[in-house]
Amino acid sequence: MDVPYVQEIVRRDPLQVPQRYVRSQEEMENVKDMSHLSSEIPVIDLSKLSSGSMEELKKLDIACKDWGFLQLVNHAVPKEVLQQMKVAAAEFFELPLEEKNKYSMTSNDSQGYGHGFVVPKEQKLDWSDAITLVVFPKEYRKLDYWPDTPRGFRDIIDSYSRHVKSVAEELLRSLSIIMGMQKDALLGKQKESAQAFRLNYYPPCNMPDQVLGLSPHSDTSTITLLMQEGNVHGLEIRHKGDWVPVKLQML
Repeated sequence: MDVPYVQEIVRRDPLQVPQRYVRSQEEMENVKDMSHLSSEIPVIDLSKLSSGSMEELKKLDIACKDWGFLQLVNHAVPKEVLQQMKVAAAEFFELPLEEKNKYSMTSNDSQGYGHGFVVPKEQKLDWSDAITLVVFPKEYRKLDYWPDTPRGFRDIIDSYSRHVKSVAEELLRSLSIIMGMQKDALLGKQKESAQAFRLNYYPPCNMPDQVLGLSPHSDTSTITLLMQEGNVHGLEIRHKGDWVPVKLQML
């Protein structure tokens, strides 16, 4: 179902917030301030996991059982790869709409630039735009949806995705161990699974206390790896019935 791009709504009129994006007062206010728990969100050192640290494996076990979420440090994804992705993503979303529309999602596909999983008119919409691609296995790629602007964007997506794939594989090995299986057990089961890549863009909003960038949800993937901007807040995770804001932590 076609819906307008939020970025274009803001460009046309920064003060406009269509009713389909406005959440009820009850929905927005029925949230406790749980920021005091932010510092308790587990931080896992991937380099220690890779070297077989039992202490770090125990921390990972607790993170999965108690939180279902963790922050990962020393993951070995080069800073220049992360920075290239951030810059290219920002440049893509600043392109004219006609250019971005070359990669628009079709009604029968979930890849491309646009809004997936939009149902009838009563659904409240998220205050965000996105581009979604399948990156691995390579034979699953639909390159017609892969932007070639800004220059080199395809190579940047490929490089970033390969590094993220390595991180995911290392995590799966560690998860196999703490579940009492052979080290590569989960990796073997994921061999044919698709790895998707998604960029979200959250335009500024004149009514920030009445919209949501992304609706509350549970990901259907085995693992979700999210690159978080250190100076951008908004990510929250569900923990024991309440929402805890995620603030970037360092060991």
